[in-house]
Amino acid sequence: MESLPEMLYRAANTREADRRAIERLKVGGGELMERAGAAAFRLAREHFPRAHRWAVVCGPGNNGGDGYVLARLARAAGLEAETPIVAQAPTPKGDAAAARERWLAAGGSERQLSAAALANADLIIDGMFGTGLERPLQGAWLDAVRAINAGGRPVVALDLPSGLHADTGRVLGAAVRAAVTVTFIGLKAGLFTGEGRTRAGVIRFDDLSVAPSVFEGLRPAARRLTIDNLRGLLAPRMRHAHKGDAGRVLIVGGQPGMPGAARLAGEAAYRAGAGLVTVATHPVHAEVIGSTCPELITAGMNNPGELEPLLERASVVALGPGLGQSAWAQELFDMVVHCQRPLVVDADALNLLARYPKTRPDWILTPHPGEAARLLGSTVPDIQADRFAAVHAIRARYGGVCVLKGSGTLVAGEGELPVWLCDRGNPGLASGGTGDVLTGVIAALRAQDLAPTDAARLGVWAHAAAGDVAARAGERGLMASDLLAPIRAILQQVV
Repeated sequence: MESLPEMLYRAANTREADRRAIERLKVGGGELMERAGAAAFRLAREHFPRAHRWAVVCGPGNNGGDGYVLARLARAAGLEAETPIVAQAPTPKGDAAAARERWLAAGGSERQLSAAALANADLIIDGMFGTGLERPLQGAWLDAVRAINAGGRPVVALDLPSGLHADTGRVLGAAVRAAVTVTFIGLKAGLFTGEGRTRAGVIRFDDLSVAPSVFEGLRPAARRLTIDNLRGLLAPRMRHAHKGDAGRVLIVGGQPGMPGAARLAGEAAYRAGAGLVTVATHPVHAEVIGSTCPELITAGMNNPGELEPLLERASVVALGPGLGQSAWAQELFDMVVHCQRPLVVDADALNLLARYPKTRPDWILTPHPGEAARLLGSTVPDIQADRFAAVHAIRARYGGVCVLKGSGTLVAGEGELPVWLCDRGNPGLASGGTGDVLTGVIAALRAQDLAPTDAARLGVWAHAAAGDVAARAGERGLMASDLLAPIRAILQQVV
């Protein structure tokens, strides 16, 4: 087993890589099936060493063929293994049929898939569907997925949890919820975003000893953010540096009743290395924000004209945390989006942008799925159904860089192919204010002379990694302010 590669591929490209392995490298389809079954068997033993009774649910295609190989190896190792059959399933053909025949010839048994068959198992292997599934599951296949999920047993999925769309992470009617997914030759993009991360569990990879050359000329769908491809973006501080060298961030937000968002963004900007941070907010909040975080410079905005001198001094402006959509907010929004400063646009500033569309090449937009839906005149289910398409559409319509937040956050930059994907982070980040912290971090990195895409991808990764550190005390109850200290330490790792 190898560590996870950086590149993620669509199903069509992984199938083309399989074809090249067979035709160019002269690795037979049956041999690839044997290697996949053996790799999955080793992994299942590694993760579940006490499981003695295995139920290997096989489909009619190559994914099922991998399952028959695994079942045969399990039986040869002295385990109790059987292959429950889904009602009215087609008979396997080609290499999968040959794998089934070898399983039966070795003494393997088949019986109708039932709740009882699954209940007797210590471990379930999902070998029903791989990357070829495009339509929602129906009938006996839908019932099979539901039975597996209701069985209360750990599941190892082969290549992809059945029912999960390989490209988008969309659930096709229903999808297996795996504890572990072992995927082969190339990583499938859908495992890492949308519901993919929930359904896949722990993702393990085996290249089946196929040379990487099979992917030459095939465009990846995304590239995973890792510390290795981020290291060096931040240069060490010069010994003679002063605060002006580290950039000046201006946070614009904080309508009445919402001072916390602007304060969190401001403190996050400091923790990410900004030299000076000013918060332009509603006059009722200026004093309280400054008193709770004395490092922040605060300015009460009675009218948009008071913002002009602050914009002139700023290196980067972060617009949106707690901004609201009042007349006061709209006036500030209009002044900021027309200023000649790099921008990070978040929260209600994105909702105002959806109402008053504008394109800029130098801003970074950071929508969550709800804000993305408004930017595209769409719905949240549509956004989540294909997050890759959504992030590209927002960037194409509004320019600059788009950060589509959520499970498997995506970063699409000007001319960037593939997009960047963050597979760090956890559900504890689903709490108020964490997005404001991300806004402050990205603004601070941009103020330290990082290019827009680099600031976005490093900010996204550092924010998610900080969430993982904070979650060591438990995901439930994690607060946005818990991210501030870890962000400082994490960013030191990439210098």
